[in-house]
Amino acid sequence: MISKPIPITIPLINPNESEALLAALHVEEGQLVAEDDLICTLETTKSTVEVVAEDAGYVIGMRFAEGETVRAGDLLCYLAESPEARPLGVESHAAGNSSPASTESDSLPAGLRITHPALNLVRERGLSLDEFPLGPLITVKMVTERLVDSAGKFVIPQSDFDATAIVIYGGGGHGKSLLDLLRALGVYHVVGFVDDSLPSGEKIMGVPVLGAGDVLPELHQRGLRLAVNAVGGIGNVSVRVKVFGRIAEAGFGCPALVHPSAFVEPGAMLSPGVQVFPHAYVGSDVQVGFGSIVNTGAIVSHDCILGDCVNISPGAILAGDVKVGDGALIGMGVTVNLRVRVGAGARVGNSAVVKSDLPSNGVVRAGTIWPLE
Repeated sequence: MISKPIPITIPLINPNESEALLAALHVEEGQLVAEDDLICTLETTKSTVEVVAEDAGYVIGMRFAEGETVRAGDLLCYLAESPEARPLGVESHAAGNSSPASTESDSLPAGLRITHPALNLVRERGLSLDEFPLGPLITVKMVTERLVDSAGKFVIPQSDFDATAIVIYGGGGHGKSLLDLLRALGVYHVVGFVDDSLPSGEKIMGVPVLGAGDVLPELHQRGLRLAVNAVGGIGNVSVRVKVFGRIAEAGFGCPALVHPSAFVEPGAMLSPGVQVFPHAYVGSDVQVGFGSIVNTGAIVSHDCILGDCVNISPGAILAGDVKVGDGALIGMGVTVNLRVRVGAGARVGNSAVVKSDLPSNGVVRAGTIWPLE
């Protein structure tokens, strides 16, 4: 056990970004931790970093609450030999119900990123946090520039948005996979989830639910422009299509997303909204239609053409020059032979083999060979 309190400070995660979100606080005041125990998780627009304990000790003097913005070099807390230890000048935000950090963070709109000094200025001037954009990190400079009169009114220009900010529509398993994909890319800042069945404020893998689909126009007004459709539509592709409609009506675009471990040949063409998951392969001169999914470990060989909202499940293999119509589902481990045509809306069950053309809305049962012998 340590004899002198050890300070735990916020590390510099990105040389071009000195501020970070305290995305998760894994300890509380007075808690005993062991060496290498997780203290907190920090998140910037580019990466996520975990801070661990350098030694065993009691957590004291916690200065920030989960959800606050911190700067590199800020003192987070101390590790001490006793929970009663108090280094000179240390005051804990966690002690007592009157903690300003806890009350302020609890009242922040879900997904809003704002520095502590900027938050203080907003409250001093009586501004509404609901009017700030959710994408960029709000700073004192940004708040000051928007003050236009003694009434504290300000204007958010239409062009004021973070081009990396994105929301995920759908908080189920596919949504979690997309969150990991986006984090692996390190390009986008995930503001939150939109889900029609989960309560607002609930967290999924540390990311808040911002509301149901009807919150999209408000998010657009606050500066967001990008969304990703995490509703897979297995069994009913019309559900996925409907979500794309809601996203488009609210003014959002859907970028094509390719996991870093996937390989897409330079000659392949991916339409907006396409999702290519880990270890998938998309071959030469392939065309993938809007909103289609090439899932984990799937192979789409040369010259294939996939329509809109096609779902190629994990481990499926499409030989060369295969054409798949809009809304078709190719199940896990399926093999589709060379130059076969799969019609729109067709469904091919897991581990099936398709040797010849399948008509629109046709069904191949799992584990069978088409045509039936």
